[in-house]
Parts: sequence; structure tokens; C-alpha cells
Amino acid sequence: MTKIIVIALIGFFIYALIKAFQKNSSGGNTTPPGTPPGTGSGKKYGKWIGGGLGWAFGGPLGAILGFAMGSMFDGTTVSGNLYRGTARGDFAMSLLVLSAAVMKADGKVVKAELEYVRSFFTSQFGIEESNRLISLLEEILKQEINIQDVSIQIGQFMDYPSKLQLLHYLFGIASADGQYHDKEVDVISQIAGLMGVGAGDFASIRAMFIKDLNSAYDILEITSSASDDEVKKAYRRLAVQYHPDKVAHLGEDIHKSATEKFQKLNAAYEEIKKQRGMK
Repeated sequence: MTKIIVIALIGFFIYALIKAFQKNSSGGNTTPPGTPPGTGSGKKYGKWIGGGLGWAFGGPLGAILGFAMGSMFDGTTVSGNLYRGTARGDFAMSLLVLSAAVMKADGKVVKAELEYVRSFFTSQFGIEESNRLISLLEEILKQEINIQDVSIQIGQFMDYPSKLQLLHYLFGIASADGQYHDKEVDVISQIAGLMGVGAGDFASIRAMFIKDLNSAYDILEITSSASDDEVKKAYRRLAVQYHPDKVAHLGEDIHKSATEKFQKLNAAYEEIKKQRGMK
């Protein structure tokens, strides 16, 4: 509720700025007769002001969100305040922008991907808020996204367990249409590196979705040549790192998703133990 109030106040402020800008630019009501609405001195500047203030208040991530919101409403915009204030809000806004980056990676946005995102946000925030977020996502999809700047910014402010959960979600988008596209996986890999996620941790999450003969070992971040003791140590280390309680602050659905990831870790460990006859 606090964030909604902040957005509304910012919207009124931006609306006043735009109206003053339009009035000063035209010197009053000097628009030539017959001028189409939205052209000349009556042009809407919401998305540009939104993007500018978004950048000022929230860096490259805020600029993207601000431009998108400004495109949706004349004079209503958003700044970094939309996604700052709570860990859950930070995570949600980061998901929006990075979701768009992954969805655009292969040059097309398919319905299954959009529905995956909608389902996630509905479970997190309810239908009404989910619809607003999807509308914002659709505007973000129209923009060019500087993956490097955005990923670095997110990496600076997000805790490590949340970064891992974010990657898990992005792989979910990539698999929503039942297949993986190399370009989508490459973008997720790029995002992971720029956020500061270790190569081993990325390979572990990747192996939870993209299966091959070594997937169980990849999930545990070891090779098939590892000793039984090394297998046990790797499992214990990752069991602590991937424990669902690490991301409990992000909301119930995130916690549920983390639990599923934790179960995949356990399944990989059990598979290796079965193969080796380990106790």
C-alpha cells in the first residue's frame, strides 16, 4: 500500500510538470487549428520524463521502469521508488526487466512465456496487481534493454540466495514453451555472470532444467570423478546454500519455488548415491 501511495504522489508531481512544460512551450493555447491530438505543443512527454526521473532515482533499472510507466499513462510515471523499499518489491521489479530480456532473446515472445510470468505474479500479488505488472511488462518488451547495466545494478543490491532464485525463475521462462533456445540460455548465463553468480552455481541451476548424463553431478557442482566423501561434502554445502529459508523474505510463492529447487538437489544426491551404492 505504501508503494502505491508513493507512485500516486510521483504521478501527480509528474503530471504537473508535464502540464507546466506544455503551457510554457506553447506560450498558452497557441496550437494551430486542426493540429492532430498528441502532436506539436500538445505532444505527450510522459514516457520521456518518466524515463529521466527513473534514471535519476533508480539507475538503468529505474529508467526502464519509468519509461514503461510513462508510456502507459499521460503524465503518470514511476521512479526507482517503485521497486525500492522491500526485498519483495526489489525482486518483483528485477523479475519484470530480466523477464523481458530473456523473452526477447530469441527474437519472439510466445504466449506460454507470458502466461508463465502472469501465473507467477498472480500467485504472488493477486489477479489485479498481476494485471498491472503484465501491462508494465508489455511496455518493457518494447524497449531495448541494456542487460549489462541492469544486471550489474541488480547484482549490487540483491542478496546471493535471491540471485540464485531469480535465475531459477528465468530458466522457468526459457522452458515455458517446452524447449530451450540457445540464445535464451546465453542471456541467462550473461545475466548470472554480471550479477556476480559463480560459474559453479550457475551450472548447478542450469542442470536442474537442461538434463544430460552428468546433470546430477552438475547440480552438486562436482564431476563424476569425485570421491564419495567429496560428494557428501558438496551436498552438505549446497543444502545450506539452497535452503528455502534463505529466500523466505521474498514471499510464499518464492519460498515454494525454492523448496522445489531444494528437492531437485536432494534428488540429484540420491541418484548419485544409488549409482555408487553409497549409504
